[in-house]
Amino acid sequence: MRIIWYLWLAFFCSGAAAESWRLQVPRIPFDYNSGYETVDYQPLDKAAKPWRLCIAYPHLKDAYWLSVNFGMVTEARRLGVSFKLVEAGGYPNLQRQIQQAESCVAEGADAFVVGTVSYNGLRSTVEHIAASIPVIAAVNDIADTGITAKVGVSWTDMGAAAARIIAERHPKGSPPVKVAWFPGPQEAGWVKFVEQGFQNALAGSSAMIVATKYGDTGREIQVRLVEEALDEVADLDYIAGSAPTAEAAVSVLRARSLQDQVQIVSDYMTHAVYRGVLRNRIIATPTDLPVLQGRLAIEVAVRAIEKKLQYSHLGPQIQIFDQQSSDPNMLDLSLAPAAFAPVFELRTPQ
Repeated sequence: MRIIWYLWLAFFCSGAAAESWRLQVPRIPFDYNSGYETVDYQPLDKAAKPWRLCIAYPHLKDAYWLSVNFGMVTEARRLGVSFKLVEAGGYPNLQRQIQQAESCVAEGADAFVVGTVSYNGLRSTVEHIAASIPVIAAVNDIADTGITAKVGVSWTDMGAAAARIIAERHPKGSPPVKVAWFPGPQEAGWVKFVEQGFQNALAGSSAMIVATKYGDTGREIQVRLVEEALDEVADLDYIAGSAPTAEAAVSVLRARSLQDQVQIVSDYMTHAVYRGVLRNRIIATPTDLPVLQGRLAIEVAVRAIEKKLQYSHLGPQIQIFDQQSSDPNMLDLSLAPAAFAPVFELRTPQ
């Protein structure tokens, strides 16, 4: 199995230099409300030097960040740069991420790529690091201060895309349905955005949020929260929330023989969500193409080091995956190969 993903990685790297990526660029950098321009983005062929990057993730608890990691490994190998990766172990661990970032950068880095655990909590840390090297925000949104560039999609739009999966099935005036909503950890920077988008898009339908459960995106926590919601609302129609929520809900509903009564929507895609959609256990999910985001974050970091930035804010176009989806590129740019294991340190060949 390990050989298979190495071959997959070699395929990506061999063809990547000639490809272009279809991306969205906010008209005003760092402002998702400014509207978008769509561009065909041509990545660099190679880095000018074997730069060293420091990368920080909020966690590797679910396969979403594993897919981001695969994208970063792919692009770092293609460009010829190295990195060290640290992960905080979850969104409650702000101080751990701050300490990890400071230590990683102090070991020597030409750029810092951060998937933050908190929208505002790293502000002073980022300012300090940005005084000497570029700082690239990857996937999760973060306060603008000190940030050189951002790679990501609007989590307001991701929340809205998930809500529309339900809203389109239950337009205003149709019989009401009850939704239990699991936004994620309340302290995480992206949660307030995904929640705003979800609530706004659901407002024009007959669907009602009857329970809201916040919690870290670990599976055990989400299982407990799903069970709480089912205990509190006997006639629930939908469970909607993060990928670990959806994954947990599949098991809990099956254990309670409720899989034909309660339907599931995920607000982002992982391998388990993908399988759930194929097996008709999860209706659909938006995907923000995490593999592509990982690749793009590395490419943008190299551009920032070499002062070749074309755009200071850009990301993929959100797509919906359901049983009718037929674009193989969507899966390639969303999911790491099944045999891929996380890479915490990548060194360039000497």
